[in-house]
Amino acid sequence: MSDSTEIRKGLVGVVADTTAVSKVNVETNSLLYRGYPVQELAAMCSFEEVVNLLWRGDLATPDELARSIARERSHRELGDRLMGVIERLPDESHPMDVVRTAVSVMGGEDPTAWSDDPEEIRDKALILIAKIPAVVAYIQRHRRGLPMIAPRDDLGYAANFLWMTFGEEPPEVVRKAFDVSMTLYAEHSFNASTFTARVVTSTLSDYYSAIVAAIGALKGPLHGGANEAVMRTFDEIGSADNVVPWLDDALAHKRKIMGFGHRVYKRGDSRVPTMKAALDTLIAHYDRPDIAALYDALEAEFVGRKGIYPNLDYPSGPAYHLMGFDTELFTPIFVASRIAGWTAHIQEQLAHNALIRPLSLYDGPAERHIDGYTADAASLEAATRQEEMAG
Repeated sequence: MSDSTEIRKGLVGVVADTTAVSKVNVETNSLLYRGYPVQELAAMCSFEEVVNLLWRGDLATPDELARSIARERSHRELGDRLMGVIERLPDESHPMDVVRTAVSVMGGEDPTAWSDDPEEIRDKALILIAKIPAVVAYIQRHRRGLPMIAPRDDLGYAANFLWMTFGEEPPEVVRKAFDVSMTLYAEHSFNASTFTARVVTSTLSDYYSAIVAAIGALKGPLHGGANEAVMRTFDEIGSADNVVPWLDDALAHKRKIMGFGHRVYKRGDSRVPTMKAALDTLIAHYDRPDIAALYDALEAEFVGRKGIYPNLDYPSGPAYHLMGFDTELFTPIFVASRIAGWTAHIQEQLAHNALIRPLSLYDGPAERHIDGYTADAASLEAATRQEEMAG
C-alpha cells in the first residue's frame, strides 16, 4: 500500500461481501427482500411473514408460520428480572439506551448466548422480536405516568404492539399502516447498523453482542435517528406557510435537512411511495390535512431547490406521530423491525465467516524516537503531592 492508495471515506463504493438477503434493484429502483419487491410484501404479507422470509430464505408454509407466530406470542411478557433492570434506569435515559440495555440483560440471562446454531439463533431472535415491543411500550407509558399494559396472545404482532402502547385495539387502518412501516424498515442490505452487526459477528462474538452493537449504530441521527429528526423539523416549521422562510434560513446556515437523500438511491427511495400511501390513510383517518400540506410543501420546495428526494424516514416520522408515539420512540420502533434484517445477516456472516478487518493508510508523524528524555521520579512524586494538597 502506497501514499497513492485510494481512500474511500465511509467505504463509499466498496463491495465488502456478497449477500442473498436483500438488494436494491437499480433497473427498477426497487428494494428486494430475498428477491421479492418490498412494496409487494408490504401490501400482501404481514410483518411476521416477512420476518420468516428474511430468516429462512423463502415464504413460510402455513404450518411453519403458525409455529413461528405461536412461539413469538408465548414470549411477549418481559419477566420480573428484566423489568427490574429497566425500572432502575434513570427516567431521563434515552429510549435507545433502555432498549440496548434490555437486549444486554436478555443476553446475560441466556445460558446458550454463545450458540452459533442457526435454529437457536432464530429462536433468540424470535424472543427479541416478541419482547422489544413490550420494552418500547413500557418506555412511552412510563414517561407519561401510565401503568404498563400486559401483552395479549390473541392479537397479531402489530396490533399487540399498539395495544400495549395505547391500551386499545387499533383501528384496522392504523394497524395496517404500522405493519407496513415495520416491513419497510425490516432490512436494507449493508447499512451502518447491519455492517456493525456483521463486524461483531465476524469476531465470533455472541448474537446479543452483535445486536447491541447494531443498536448503538442505529441510534445515530445519520442512520436510525433520522425519523426523529424529521418530526422535530415538522414541529419547528409549524405549518406549510412557514416552509419557504424556514428553508431559506436552514440552507443559509448550511443545516442538514433530515429525511432527504440516501447513499444508495439516486432516483428516490423506492420505499417512500408505499409509506407515503400509508401516511395518507392516517392523515384521512385522523383528519389532519395540515400534516399533508406541510409534508407536500417541504418536499416540493426542497426537491425543487436541491434535486434531492425523500427517504423512508420522511413519511414514517409523521406517520408514527399521528399514531400517537412520542418522537423519541421512533428509533426504538426501528430497532423492533430491523432485528429481522440484522438476524438474517448475522446468520449469513456465520455461515461463510471471515474476520472483517480492513486496512488503514497512516498519515501521522514519521517514525521518531525518545532521545535523552527521562522522567524524574522524585520530581513527579513532589508534583503529585503538591496537586493533592492544592485539591
